[in-house]
Amino acid sequence: MGKIPRNYLIRRIGIFFLTVWLAATVIWLIPRLAPGDPVTAMVSRMTRTAGYVENSDIIIEGWKERFGLNDPLAVQYVRYLGNIIRLDFGPSLAYFPTPVSEIIGRALPWTLGLLLVAVTITFVLGNLLGAIMVWTKTPRLIKVLIPLGMVFTSVPSILAALFLLYIFAFLLNWFPMLGAYEIGVQPGFNLEFIGSVIKHGTLPALSIILVSFGYWALGMRGMMITIEGEDYMHLARAKGLKSFYVLYRYMIRNAILPQITAFAITLGTLVSGQILVEYIFAYQGMGTIIYDAIVNQDFAVIQGTSFMIIVMTALAVLIIDLAYPFIDPRISHGGS
Repeated sequence: MGKIPRNYLIRRIGIFFLTVWLAATVIWLIPRLAPGDPVTAMVSRMTRTAGYVENSDIIIEGWKERFGLNDPLAVQYVRYLGNIIRLDFGPSLAYFPTPVSEIIGRALPWTLGLLLVAVTITFVLGNLLGAIMVWTKTPRLIKVLIPLGMVFTSVPSILAALFLLYIFAFLLNWFPMLGAYEIGVQPGFNLEFIGSVIKHGTLPALSIILVSFGYWALGMRGMMITIEGEDYMHLARAKGLKSFYVLYRYMIRNAILPQITAFAITLGTLVSGQILVEYIFAYQGMGTIIYDAIVNQDFAVIQGTSFMIIVMTALAVLIIDLAYPFIDPRISHGGS
């Protein structure tokens, strides 16, 4: 297993920054293609709530000047790129003058924790069940029960969240209904806080796991069936190797690589399902602030959160791609 070639590393890092730049440009462009502007929309909401806002035209013009919305689009775009390099997304329109970076900084650790735990469990569980479905030594009863458990795959994550919330929080009262941790618990590295976080995060994580593990299981099953007919599988059985060793060493090891690639990509796509899950449970993560930003038309927060999600997804794909030779020594970058 050799080191990563310099040319390949430079090319992949260049693709990473190109992806981030294109995504950031699209994020900046889409709100400006929509009719109106965020300041006018904010004053309109204030007018609907209060009935009348005195000197609204003066307020709108003042805020447009404050946020640079009267500048030419080229100037706004260059300023925007310079700001996101510093992770400066400006102030929130709905919670002015709170910076968007501060809002994201408070929510991002909660989303990362919940997402990584849920996706990791889903990945391991789904691939394990998919492999067991193909393994010849698996009892017939288990092969029947696993597909039955995949019925939740066709259920949207928001419905799974409502179902779990009603059964385990409302009826049985086994888990709390709302929040990321108990009110009054002092945040920190102590058993009380950690236990409260785990208890509050169990149902949101299960909402994601139940609707996702079936995809991994079906994908792994398909890969395992394909590998089962390979020549090296017949050779392994002809050698008289133990069935479990063949399962782990020959089947799972070769079938897991495409699943790992999908794992990196899913880190970004699963956030779309997690948005409503976090909102249902009032979980203080990125999903909740994205939902509130959409409702309040807070474009600064929408841009900031979308950019962070894209960066995390692109970074995950880059890391997985560069780590392939360490996962499987038979793979080398650059065809060398």
